[in-house]
Amino acid sequence: MTTDKKDIFGARTTLQGVSHNITYYQLDSLSKRGVQGIDRLPFTVKVLLENALRHAGGELVSEDDVLSLARWLPGQAAKSDAEYPFLPARVLLQDFTGVPAVADLAAMRSAMARMHGDPQKVNPLVPADLVIDHSVQVDLFGSTLAFARNVEREYERNSERYALLRWGQQAFSNFRVVPPGTGIVHQVNLEYLASVVMTKEEQGETVAFPDTLIGTDSHTTMVNGLGVLGWGAGGIEAEAVLLGQPLYLLTPEVIGMRLVGALPEGATATDLVLTVTQILRKRGVVAKFVEFTGPGLSQLPLADRATISNMSPEFGATSTLFPVDAETLRYLRSTGRDPELVNLVERYTRAQGLFRTDDTLEPQFDDLLELDLGTIEPSLAGPRRPQDRVAMRNLGQAFRTAFADRFKLGQDNGAIENALIRLGTEGGKANPDPVAQREDEEKKAAESKDDNGTNTGGQNGHGRDVLVSIAGTESHMTDGSVAIAAITSCTNTSNPSVMIAAGLLAKHAVERGLSVKPTVKTSLAPGSRAVMDYLTNADLLPYLEALRFHLVGFGCTTCIAEGTPVLLANGTARRIEQMPSAGGAALLAPTADGRL
Repeated sequence: MTTDKKDIFGARTTLQGVSHNITYYQLDSLSKRGVQGIDRLPFTVKVLLENALRHAGGELVSEDDVLSLARWLPGQAAKSDAEYPFLPARVLLQDFTGVPAVADLAAMRSAMARMHGDPQKVNPLVPADLVIDHSVQVDLFGSTLAFARNVEREYERNSERYALLRWGQQAFSNFRVVPPGTGIVHQVNLEYLASVVMTKEEQGETVAFPDTLIGTDSHTTMVNGLGVLGWGAGGIEAEAVLLGQPLYLLTPEVIGMRLVGALPEGATATDLVLTVTQILRKRGVVAKFVEFTGPGLSQLPLADRATISNMSPEFGATSTLFPVDAETLRYLRSTGRDPELVNLVERYTRAQGLFRTDDTLEPQFDDLLELDLGTIEPSLAGPRRPQDRVAMRNLGQAFRTAFADRFKLGQDNGAIENALIRLGTEGGKANPDPVAQREDEEKKAAESKDDNGTNTGGQNGHGRDVLVSIAGTESHMTDGSVAIAAITSCTNTSNPSVMIAAGLLAKHAVERGLSVKPTVKTSLAPGSRAVMDYLTNADLLPYLEALRFHLVGFGCTTCIAEGTPVLLANGTARRIEQMPSAGGAALLAPTADGRL
């Protein structure tokens, strides 16, 4: 063990069991200063404590900062207004927020040159990665040509922005750019960029420390599922970190959620995360740190953990950490990480008390909630808020209750409106829809009143009804008709079990002769290229394509309103954000002239 000017606690020691000499700042060394109970600290606090311990003795972190954080106790946050400096190990950017950051760095270089300084000295002091995923739009869909055409248009629209980013990668050190068409930033971070434990050269030694980050996207928290602490912040905060400045945090308030049992057959990670969101929104976790614990963690695959962590912004938490354990190591191996890195992660986290097993003492939390995984059932959220979980069995009633006024309006009007509406030029030819055609024929012969003589309004008792003709095929659109069916988002497409379930559902639908109505804009935009690999290898992609769920790009697309016009009505294109919707996916009340 060595002691120097910076190592004011004498905490630096050698890590055993790795291929070459690596040192680290040992948390247990604080016991020499009378600190007790570090083994019962939440893992979140341990990571923040290591960060403070490693930077102590410099200009930013004081000895008191370290000792105060090391003596963290449940309930302390409510009684203290102390702030702690936190220096993330890296910064994660996407193209919407990253381009301004690169432009600011370029402006700083120009200013340096005007002052006759060396512009090459202006570089990020903290490693930064920028993933281009927010610019792709769904111009073409329902076609095997969709992906190539959408990428082509993406480059046409963004040539100047991409030229700037290409220059930035070449000009700046500590800065990497992941090109378009690779995946969604959070999935790329999970599969490739995150290392869980990082190393750097310091005073002639290789020092290991936890991977931590700040991102410019709210769903940066997805990587918490891998045991990496990080969250989203504003562009100004991210640029400050790039320039070596800390973030200042109040005393962390940590809410624990103990998991027991295992998910039942038929329940998915999506069902689980909607339940977790409902529970945590009810508890109130805004600006708090959430941490999972309990024996149920061993039954939860890493992809499911990442799905939960991804939703931190939806339930309001700063972060949602799953401690490193055997499942973390398995995931690192399965995604092709270097075996030496996997060994380093295990050796380091075990040495620091950052590795969880079923025998690990449960940390002390400000509050502890419990969830039995066996109680999870198929669910949806909405129609307006993610915390409004609806059990699948109650979907119909919940939707009608939420929009009772709209359905009543349709019943009062009770008219079928005719409109000539065509898909935008990007959509290709519509699939024949024999079910819709049969419904149309039955409807023409049916009375518009129910058995009690009540005017039911539109089709199947819905509100106003528009008769739509697309490429010679007639179909109905009513209140509640699906207008957009997009398999996308970093939350869902990152999870293999959910994506395989979508493929199996498509397979069963096709085998039973079902099809998608031509009025529905369909798209498949995974967060990772790996998704297409396993869908293809499982022979499920042909069934998705039979329902017009063709690959349209690797990016956020419809999830951030980059779906382009859904329908052309009377020659006017209307974008997604201009359309009335229910939960982002349902069409409400077409107007009398057939506009959406």
